[in-house]
Amino acid sequence: MIKVVLNRKIAQRIANGHPWIYNNEVDKIIGEPNPGDIVDVFYYDYKFCGRGYYNPKSQILVRLLTRKKEDINELFFYNKILQAWQYRQKLGYVENCRLVFGEADELPALIIDKFNDYFVFQTLSLGIDQYKNFIVNAIEKIFNPKGIYERNDVPVRELEGLPLQKGFLSNPFDTNIIINENGLKFHVDIENGQKTGYFLDQQDNRKAIQHIVKGADVLGAFTYTGTFEIHAAHYGAKTVYGIDISENAVAQANKNATLNGYENICKFEAMNAFDVLKNWSKEGKKYDVVMLDPPAFTKSRATIQKAVTGYKEINLRGMKLINDGGFLVTSSCTNLVDPELFLHTIQQAARDAKKKIKQVVFNAQSSDHPIVWGLENTNYLKFLIVEVRDL
Repeated sequence: MIKVVLNRKIAQRIANGHPWIYNNEVDKIIGEPNPGDIVDVFYYDYKFCGRGYYNPKSQILVRLLTRKKEDINELFFYNKILQAWQYRQKLGYVENCRLVFGEADELPALIIDKFNDYFVFQTLSLGIDQYKNFIVNAIEKIFNPKGIYERNDVPVRELEGLPLQKGFLSNPFDTNIIINENGLKFHVDIENGQKTGYFLDQQDNRKAIQHIVKGADVLGAFTYTGTFEIHAAHYGAKTVYGIDISENAVAQANKNATLNGYENICKFEAMNAFDVLKNWSKEGKKYDVVMLDPPAFTKSRATIQKAVTGYKEINLRGMKLINDGGFLVTSSCTNLVDPELFLHTIQQAARDAKKKIKQVVFNAQSSDHPIVWGLENTNYLKFLIVEVRDL
């Protein structure tokens, strides 16, 4: 087995549980590993640290899979995926869930989403990509699924020297499926939808709006396929208007409204949310509830300030559209904007909008996307509801 020996200074971060080992954290490599090989990692004093996969093409030289001297084989992946499934079952996620959430489930760079009896996964690093067959076999043994699909059309794979690809890893099936969530039905486009086709991370947060939308006129911006907005109609909203820049997303949102019988309450149109929020706030339009669920405004630390400016702008405009005593529902899905910075940004937006706000709910992502303290990338979603009043 190849040996990777850590620097003295950096070893404590790894000892505290972080599975990523960067190039500059390694003192020496004993042997000549090939990209994707399993290597043993040792602290500077040659005490065993763990076992993981190696890729010199990546900034993350080694990603640890285990802290034990155990074989990384088909049984290893079967046991890890079974353990992840048992955890979700205990929490009540049995139909739709993120089955494997990468580092949080000790399977770095692996994402598996479960939609009914269909599974979509992403292998985002060279090391985990080499075990694709083991992962497929584990899913088949544990679930006997109707279909398995890979969505490896993700640019981050290029940083690992991997091609972008998507396709069936089981017998072909209709990739347009319908799932159930909170008593509602939603179309999911596994092949062409964003990420794995649907955002499961907000499924618990969508229930959190049920009391504030009753009898309300609701505006949703960055709606994607309309899940928050259709929940609002389900929970008793009087009118719901949703906007998204994507024509395809809007078409799917209107289909979802019809699927649930809310086509007379919900209306979705393709518009630029930034322009709409800005123009309508100037025109004095008003809603009882404004919901903002934008995409990540940054994927690198270099553009965090630009992202913060974007979050502040849309939330300021959103607050100006809210009737006195109404509610703002807002989210951020990038881990690079931490919870403290996000809340500070909302506070600054309220000040500049000349509003006072009162926190109702502040959540992270649904519990099937577990947060592991010390692994910052597992704590990425911020979901906030505030009451908004005039100063």
